[in-house]
Amino acid sequence: MDEKDLPELEGPEEESEEQELYEHYRFVVDRGQGLLRIDKYVTSRIENASRNKVQVAAKAGNILANDQPVKANYKVKPGDVISIVMAYPPREIELIPQDIPINVLFEDDHLIVINKEAGMVVHPGYGNYTGTLVNALVHRFGHLPRQNDEDIKPGLVHRIDKNTSGILLVAKSELAQTRLAKLFFDRKIDRIYNALVWGDLPDEGTITGHIGRSLKNRKVMDVFPSGEYGKPAVTHYRVLERFGYVTLVECKLETGRTHQIRAHFQHIGHPLFNDETYGGDRIIKGTTFTKYKQFVNNCFNILPRHALHAKTLGFKHPISGKPMFFDSDLPDDMVQVLEKWRNYSIHRQLEVEDTGVDETIPEKPRKPEPPEGME
Repeated sequence: MDEKDLPELEGPEEESEEQELYEHYRFVVDRGQGLLRIDKYVTSRIENASRNKVQVAAKAGNILANDQPVKANYKVKPGDVISIVMAYPPREIELIPQDIPINVLFEDDHLIVINKEAGMVVHPGYGNYTGTLVNALVHRFGHLPRQNDEDIKPGLVHRIDKNTSGILLVAKSELAQTRLAKLFFDRKIDRIYNALVWGDLPDEGTITGHIGRSLKNRKVMDVFPSGEYGKPAVTHYRVLERFGYVTLVECKLETGRTHQIRAHFQHIGHPLFNDETYGGDRIIKGTTFTKYKQFVNNCFNILPRHALHAKTLGFKHPISGKPMFFDSDLPDDMVQVLEKWRNYSIHRQLEVEDTGVDETIPEKPRKPEPPEGME
């Protein structure tokens, strides 16, 4: 279970020796992680956790490193297994099969390829116990491989955000799940996304920078160029079409971090169109004309989410080794908005010929959104 799916970390009460402890969180420290105090590490990994509460938990013996209680100043190192235990069990989530329509692009005995609609959460978790893609999958396909009886993400080998549309790969057999997970780990899965971003960019480029939970707001991800926090992340992009104030880009992921594309483009000053979490839900580039503002707001209404679609997926079949490639059309909301921008860009000179205004509007604070997917 992901840390974001669990309730806020509480300071533990006094416990007797006979009291049973339950594991609520478990992390394996990445190979590239530098030495870092465990209270800072845990705070960066758990949503809504304050450093003070983490220190209280450590003092009470509820934070373990390699099954041993440690103090708040313990320095985590690569390979450490960090556990947070409490005197009460975590909330159990019952995985209920639900007859929810899903778009299956491909299926065989070992894997399923889904074209997920925007607005659908991938798996149950805190605040989303039903109505997810996994609920639909277990209804339609029955048994899917699980790590254990409590696993609420059967068959999943990767995720995409709730409001991101596009291709998702699911394992049907345990062998396929193991091998697909290794393909992702070895970066042998080719993933292409299409995104509409604010502003004009070079024809192509590469965005780098460690990505981790914001030290100010645990519900969003930040880019840490120094590499002290977060995990290494690399996004390659090339321009597909320019519309003056916004640009359609193709993104190829070298890594797959939570909110990777969204955080990376916000970091370079080009947030995704209508991405309220990363500052794209306002006019970043354009004119001061009322007509232009109305045009942008109309586009926001047509596409009430961030403009991101997981378009293609390429990999070798985990059993046969046969090359597999899947492509998905852009969803209607993105198609409509792109067409509106295409028409506007043709005629926009009529809007700015008197003033030539092309201004950048100051950034407003980002709105929180629980991290879910890896893009």
